[in-house]
Amino acid sequence: MRMLVVGAGSTGGYFGGRLAQAGRDVTFLVRAARAAQLQADGLQIRSPHGDFTIKPQLLTATQIVSPFEILLLAVKAYSLEAALEDLAAAVGSGTMILPLLNGMKHVEVLRASFGEQALIGCACKVATILDAQGRIVQLSALQEILYGEMDGSASPRLKQLDAFMQGAGFDASLSPTIAREMWEKWVFLATLGSVNCLMRGNAGEIRAAPGGLSLVLGILDEVAAIARAAGVAPRESFLADVRAALTASGSALTSSMYRDLQSGGRIEADQIVGDLLLRGRQSGIATPLLAAAYTHLMVYQNRLRAAPLKDRPA
Repeated sequence: MRMLVVGAGSTGGYFGGRLAQAGRDVTFLVRAARAAQLQADGLQIRSPHGDFTIKPQLLTATQIVSPFEILLLAVKAYSLEAALEDLAAAVGSGTMILPLLNGMKHVEVLRASFGEQALIGCACKVATILDAQGRIVQLSALQEILYGEMDGSASPRLKQLDAFMQGAGFDASLSPTIAREMWEKWVFLATLGSVNCLMRGNAGEIRAAPGGLSLVLGILDEVAAIARAAGVAPRESFLADVRAALTASGSALTSSMYRDLQSGGRIEADQIVGDLLLRGRQSGIATPLLAAAYTHLMVYQNRLRAAPLKDRPA
């Protein structure tokens, strides 16, 4: 089987790099600037599980000549619409699209663009960044991908996909409850990102501040209520783990959205927080804390959009 990784950034580059290192047939769809960097320096990964560099197979959008069996979609959520045209030629009647995007809005977009059959539910758990040299740096030992049919069914294609993903240096698992896994990841990211960005601090700093504990738990309660109203109730064991992680004394835990904000980059405010607020309003759920976090994020995002072109992040 052949896989096309759309985006060789920190997430797609990490998992795609691991698969390529393990001998899988992996190609990366990249823009010209990233292609030049990877051709010159290779795809470099710095990880607690071992550093390595590969010479990746690369394509630009105009070089796609036939569909791929697997498409690992690893762009930021705000770049999805722009990526659809680039990747269209890589999607055939049997292509499996695994989106490593946050939130759930992308599910509707991909279904509308390529049909229900193309989509495989997917949730990844990894903390990575691109450093100033374009290297992928893994920030913690966690590295997991879950995947499954959105309706929970078993299918022959999932067995093929699972065989492709196993033994590549990260944890890979079939899930019969992938929709819930995706929603639970969203609950965690929306809560952590909202709190980090609103308070401009990590989990331990917020926990130590007056009112920090009640703020964290209040936002988590609002986000979990929206998930329940959507018909995907988070497990109580999951919520207990999230409460413990977000309120641990001295924890340095931060979200990728907060790290993007701190670096002056674009953020997934609409996809991670805004879409949740919309679903909450549609269900009649009061979310004053989440709304405050979204307003805060939009002030930053609007300021970024208003900046002179030369001062905007690439």
